Amino acid sequence: MRRFLSYLPSSNTETPPHADTGDPADRAVDELAKIVPASPRAAYDVRRVVRLVADRDSWFEVKPTWARNLVVGFARMAGHAVGVVANQPMQKGGILDSDAADKAARFIRTCDAFNVPLVYLVDVPGFLVGSAVEKQGIIRHGAKMLYATSEATVPKVTVVMRKAYGAGYFVMCGRGYHPDLLVAWPFAEISVMGPEGAVNIIFNKQIEAAEDPAAMRAQLLQQVRDTINPYIAAGWAMIDDVIEPAETRRVIVRGLEQARDKQVTRPQRKHGNIPV
Repeated sequence: MRRFLSYLPSSNTETPPHADTGDPADRAVDELAKIVPASPRAAYDVRRVVRLVADRDSWFEVKPTWARNLVVGFARMAGHAVGVVANQPMQKGGILDSDAADKAARFIRTCDAFNVPLVYLVDVPGFLVGSAVEKQGIIRHGAKMLYATSEATVPKVTVVMRKAYGAGYFVMCGRGYHPDLLVAWPFAEISVMGPEGAVNIIFNKQIEAAEDPAAMRAQLLQQVRDTINPYIAAGWAMIDDVIEPAETRRVIVRGLEQARDKQVTRPQRKHGNIPV
């Protein structure tokens, strides 16, 4: 409990306490290239990424045994407290469901209430679909996470590591929800859906009519991938930069420093109306 409270200020009128960890702000994280496979289907433990990117020995996970497909917790970046929201490919491929959305919404609102900046590490295939999650109210639960992200006025930095598909991109603080810095790794994909799903839906008849369906499918897959790479997004100013994985820590720290004194003016009101 003492360690948990060390990331939070005594009241919401103060900034979180700073702690000198002795970890250089511009430290390169060369190990990330070995931990995170370029293939969007390969699994890895995102907590290893967080531990490497954050100050050494500063990671403090919150609710680690609930909704394991999403990881949330506190860490430090150059001594400053941050809240981390990260997709976990080791569990359900990192897809978002009702519990993950609730877990994220609660944590994001806690950070925003106590002036703790947010760092989103994105590797999300979207939201879970199907009749079972529809009965659970997946849209309502997902809206809680979206609301929390859009309402947060603290500094927000988003890193798209491998993929950001569909509504998952938005709730993980995509461009429409005003991150102060939004960057992507060179092999990241930003799209309404994955290449395989897009080809199956859009080009199904074309593939079936081809003399060599397998070759046609491979060709179309590559065409789709060429349109959703991060350099296209950067060219349209949908992301701020394409960075090498080893630069992730330095870029996050820089983004947080640039946004540290941000002021957000909102219409005077008692409060918003969160989806419940």
